Amino acid sequence: MNKAERVTFVINTLKAKYPTIPIPLDHKDPYTLLIAVLLSAQCTDVRVNKITPLLFAKADNPYDMVKLSIEEIQEIIRPCGLSPMKSKGIYGLSHILIDKHNGQVPANFEALEALPAVGHKTASVVMSQAFGVPAFPVDTHIHRLLYRWNFTDGSSVIQTEKDAKRLFPKDLWNELHLQIIWYGREYSPARGWDLSKDVITQTIGRKSVLDSYYKKTSR
Repeated sequence: MNKAERVTFVINTLKAKYPTIPIPLDHKDPYTLLIAVLLSAQCTDVRVNKITPLLFAKADNPYDMVKLSIEEIQEIIRPCGLSPMKSKGIYGLSHILIDKHNGQVPANFEALEALPAVGHKTASVVMSQAFGVPAFPVDTHIHRLLYRWNFTDGSSVIQTEKDAKRLFPKDLWNELHLQIIWYGREYSPARGWDLSKDVITQTIGRKSVLDSYYKKTSR
């Protein structure tokens, strides 16, 4: 298969496996999504979804969040890891949303990335999932799989995002990035990977990745 055919194969396979795509992080609006995505850094979505109900019971909007102290926020979110940085970020961005954006999450990359503890990936998730703006947030699953599928050189998540946007149709970005995440978790994980269940990598995988896999499993 040439590259265009491999891209089409991935799109069709993912569409067949995930015709409807659940959002990994529980939320009810752009603000709760923003907080959940911020908490997900170096933390599993499962754990975030256990912690956010506790936090949002006390504050599910910036006006209530700033009534809490940074220490109170930190105590609630501690199980998510990096709690000192995340609690300061949540408190600080809530203040900025009130002071600069009338308490609303802004629907543009520049304003989002100007918020404390909000990087490009977090902004991309919010733009995509809260506002429906085409974006291709690259997490560890997408970075790993696009390398395994020989669509990017694996040099950086920045390069992976560029390659993904160049290869895949823009109108599919928002669903594709989620489909790839679910596929990576279910069929092509970093640990405990069983290639016999991973039809995409079996079919179009990078030769060096496949050779390495077969070498390890033949020992």
